[in-house]
Amino acid sequence: MIKGIGHLALTVENMDKSLEFYCDILGFERAFEIRDDENQPWIEYIKVAPGQFIELFYGGLIKQQEERNQIGFNHICLEVNDINEIANHLKMKGLTLDVEPTKGKDNNYQCWIKDPDGNRIEFMQIEPTSPHMNC
Repeated sequence: MIKGIGHLALTVENMDKSLEFYCDILGFERAFEIRDDENQPWIEYIKVAPGQFIELFYGGLIKQQEERNQIGFNHICLEVNDINEIANHLKMKGLTLDVEPTKGKDNNYQCWIKDPDGNRIEFMQIEPTSPHMNC
């Protein structure tokens, strides 16, 4: 019935900063935009992989407070081939990692950053011994 996850939607405070982050730094491509009924920019679609997108909505005004154990959105995980390669790339682009590359309890390697709006992003190198590969 369900084919997969089509997109993640985020409302952003500054579209230019978000596009720079997701496209220029992370290397995703700007796929297309959708305009509202007044022909004003409304949504920017960022292509992650075939059929997978991040939707960026214009108009964010109030940042959510980061609280431990908050119900709701926690993070997005982006799969990578080489955790050290992405970590070094992010650092070379001037970003500070929240968590340096480390092996998690699931046997996968991970590192963490935040996007310009404070959304947590996990980068994960999936290992052959992980439950992700063996379920």
